[in-house]
Amino acid sequence: MERAEVTAFLSLIFILLVSFTGGIMESASIEMAKNYRRTDVNRAVESVFAEYQKELLEEYDIFALEGTYESGAYDEQLVKNRLDYFGAGGMDNGISRIQFLTDNGAQAFYEQTVCFMEHKYGISNVRDKVSQTDAWKMQEERSEDYEKESRQQSEEFESLLEESGSSLPQKDNPIAQASKLREKPLLELIMPEGAAVSDKEINLTECPSGRKRNKGYGDFSDVAESPGAMSALLFGEYLLDHFSMAADREPKRTLDYELEYICAGKESDRENLEAVAKKLLMMRFASNYLFLQGSSPKRAEAEALALTLCTLAAVPVLEQAAAQMILLAWAFGESVMDLRSLLKGGRIPLAKTEKSWQLSLSGLMKLGESGEVNDGKDLSEGLLYKEYLRILLFLEKPEKAGMRALDLIEQNMKKVYGKTFYRADYCISRMEIKSTVQFRRGITYKFQTYFGYR
Repeated sequence: MERAEVTAFLSLIFILLVSFTGGIMESASIEMAKNYRRTDVNRAVESVFAEYQKELLEEYDIFALEGTYESGAYDEQLVKNRLDYFGAGGMDNGISRIQFLTDNGAQAFYEQTVCFMEHKYGISNVRDKVSQTDAWKMQEERSEDYEKESRQQSEEFESLLEESGSSLPQKDNPIAQASKLREKPLLELIMPEGAAVSDKEINLTECPSGRKRNKGYGDFSDVAESPGAMSALLFGEYLLDHFSMAADREPKRTLDYELEYICAGKESDRENLEAVAKKLLMMRFASNYLFLQGSSPKRAEAEALALTLCTLAAVPVLEQAAAQMILLAWAFGESVMDLRSLLKGGRIPLAKTEKSWQLSLSGLMKLGESGEVNDGKDLSEGLLYKEYLRILLFLEKPEKAGMRALDLIEQNMKKVYGKTFYRADYCISRMEIKSTVQFRRGITYKFQTYFGYR
């Protein structure tokens, strides 16, 4: 009896051990099957994203999966078919989230360029410029303030002249000369001798920034990076490296003045250059006017001329107001000279000194006249036109600059590199796949696979 009980007990133990071992083996088998399926999808996703647009990488150092596969017609099923082709078949694969280069104000494009420049040049290349960014912002604000102040002083001075019933003589009058200069097209005043303004144009309604775009879905905040001053500087360096500008002498693409387009967003090269020139003119005007206010010799010269003009007009009471108007006119003329110097490849310091000042009051009276060929000084110290554009690019909103850069890339890909199917809003930068697998005994396994270019 006891032997039978022991035998039954041992049999139960054996059955339990066999069941336990079988359960472990079954569990291990299921887990191994899960790992195999995960590996299949990982391999398939990486293989799909390895089919990036080659010309986009070669010309602009940007990775993106061209979602139409050169057909020009986007369909998610094309991507799913490629997943199946690369070994992710036999399961249900769906796209749970996807991001294109143009989504969220060109967020993915912006982050890729920042990452690329960081690896190419390193953070140290722009770290020294971070300390300058506050001064750049302040200079932009100061330019706006001085523009308003200049307009207000001009209106007040004109009002005082009307009240007195007098007018200043036109001869040797910098105030009148500056008024005539402001009425002329700015590009005629600043373009170097013999340089022609490009007539190239693009249709903004055909560009990503101006048309209805294909949009992704899903939130990628878990993998996105927060922009900062360092990122903005690195993005600016990318733009300066990959796009042309008015001061270049090299063969150009769809537009000649690409960086100017990124800063201004107008349809034609002429409009973009003029818009950028106006920004730089006001930036230089604020700096030059500030210098004149602190220059005793030049203030004395302006006051002496103001006294002469007001005496001839019999309005000596307006001497101080006239002196300020002469300083404003002088600062404007000097700013025109600065732009001439920049566009011919010269350097202009952010803050002038007596030595770096270019224009005399007598020279101001000849500025813009027929036969006048003063292209400005080529100063050994200061910033080049490209470096002033760096400031404007930093001050521009990243989403605007990013979308305009994508406009140019798309236009160039189509018209210069022959990729007529290309659309930036069909270029996939990030994607997450949600897969569902059915195993034996009704076991369902769901998992997600993410891939994003960096």
